[in-house]
Amino acid sequence: MAVDGGIPASQGVPDPGPSRTRRPLTETEKRIIEHQGTEPPFSGEFVSFFEQGTYGCRKCGEALFRSEDKFDAGCGWPCFDDSLPDAVRNINAGQGRRTEITCARCGAHLGHIFTGERLTPKNTRYCVNSLSLEFQAAPQPAMANSPH
Repeated sequence: MAVDGGIPASQGVPDPGPSRTRRPLTETEKRIIEHQGTEPPFSGEFVSFFEQGTYGCRKCGEALFRSEDKFDAGCGWPCFDDSLPDAVRNINAGQGRRTEITCARCGAHLGHIFTGERLTPKNTRYCVNSLSLEFQAAPQPAMANSPH
């Protein structure tokens, strides 16, 4: 499911949906997302951000991670111990220690996945660039009408 109402990856070409036109990536976002860059540690907007909602791909809007799976690994980048089903693709970079993660829908570079660190019970850390993400807040429960 796409964060912005677009179509799922399994159904074809990315569509930003009728309610929103995707804005062009900035030059810095292009360096990270399209050229496998890495933002400096502790610089991203989502490092210390823990609101309830869904994190999606900045390039295509596809939903990637849930806030329930986010944790503070102390490394300087947003970290998750799980992704949404079929949303993230792992690509072995051939370096042995790191495996690149990309959006399964559009191929945008997200960051890297690490296993075996024992930081969470799932023993997985998706280490993601904030610039590769956008956030959709969870709907707020309706407030009951207060008596006058």
